[in-house]
Amino acid sequence: GIKKPFTEVIKANIGDAHAMGQRPITFLRQVVALCTYPNLLDSPSFPEDAKKRARRILQGCGGNSLGAYTASQGIKCIREDVAAYLERRDGGVPADPDNIYLTTGASDGITSILKILVSGGGKSRTGVMIPIPQYPLYSAAISDQEAVQVNYYLDEENCWSLDVNELRRSLNQAKEYCNPKVLCIINPGNPTGQVQNRKCIEDVIHFAWEEKLFLLADEVYQDNVYSEGCQFHSFKKILYEMGPEYYNNVELASFHSTSKGYMGECGYRGGYMEVINLHPEIKGQLLKLLSVRLCAPVSGQAAMDIVVNPPVPGEESYSQFIKEKESVLNNLAQKAKLTEDMFNKVPGMHCNPLQGALYAFPRIFIPSKAIEEAKAHKTEPDMFYCMKLLEETGICVVPGSGFGQREGSYHFRITILPPVEKLKIVLEKVKDFHIKFLEKYA
Repeated sequence: GIKKPFTEVIKANIGDAHAMGQRPITFLRQVVALCTYPNLLDSPSFPEDAKKRARRILQGCGGNSLGAYTASQGIKCIREDVAAYLERRDGGVPADPDNIYLTTGASDGITSILKILVSGGGKSRTGVMIPIPQYPLYSAAISDQEAVQVNYYLDEENCWSLDVNELRRSLNQAKEYCNPKVLCIINPGNPTGQVQNRKCIEDVIHFAWEEKLFLLADEVYQDNVYSEGCQFHSFKKILYEMGPEYYNNVELASFHSTSKGYMGECGYRGGYMEVINLHPEIKGQLLKLLSVRLCAPVSGQAAMDIVVNPPVPGEESYSQFIKEKESVLNNLAQKAKLTEDMFNKVPGMHCNPLQGALYAFPRIFIPSKAIEEAKAHKTEPDMFYCMKLLEETGICVVPGSGFGQREGSYHFRITILPPVEKLKIVLEKVKDFHIKFLEKYA
């Protein structure tokens, strides 16, 4: 009941596209609707290419119904479509449907893989190397498995790039108290938005091969690349191109999702992981583990199928699909640039280029007086800043301490998903708040 100086809370803290007003992709929703209510297959309102895909998916379901359990690994024809998509994406690098697992979003795949990789006790307990800043799913899953979190820092001065020397420092230090076995990479980055170049990926693969590390490649933002000169390279493709010594030996799990990209279908909880070079016995254990949750949501599996099997030239839905997809991605590219430019005009704030993903992670200067007041409230300085921002503007962002950051530096993560006009208002409000904050605590 207390009067606030704003009319609404703007939840800029989470990458939830549709909650921020992004429109669903028509073709994806048509196919899922047809699968959910097959009576619509007789309706002239739905295009034939959507009906064709729905029939194929339904034929893969028990009793031709989305309401039946599927195989724990996922519907076979959808896994085949994922494999075909991966081969197209990676320029002909072979993909085996038997190495593909349909998951409840990418998160489910990541936590499942960690479960089978973590073992030992004391100094032999599995260490999991994660980037700092990181997406908090990783620290939470590592904590849940009682594994050991091993931090490596991204280089903020060089657009959040990944340096193999830093990986080596982190690994060698960790060997004193755990057994580092897993290396997680997020590309494009969350919360940092960097897109790794080919050379960087080659260096990381060589490092993993040398140190016998299991690679986890979180590639859910692979469609979200905006900066000129930046291009998404999958770890699988580069691994293959580095030759058989690498391709036949480095264990790699890569992840994708319906939640990000141009789709933004977070609520369907659809995703997949491709796992290569897994020992057959371990593969058996992974399947056993996945069978405990029976299967991933079947509507999410259907949604994932449309991501990997969209309309193609010559099909009636193609032009509308491409128009909608490009509109979303062009819009995001525009908002990425707008956000970067605006933050870099604000005194006491610096923002690296948003090369990809859905967020900005600007560095903020917090005066010592504000740091003292935060300590008096027993709170982190950036949390103190973000709570003040929320109280005064209604804008909800996430403090950098939620993702990890170098000692003495402060950041926040904000999503670029709001519509352009609303985003401009949000950025203006953040700018005004920041200037007042500096004045108050100078």
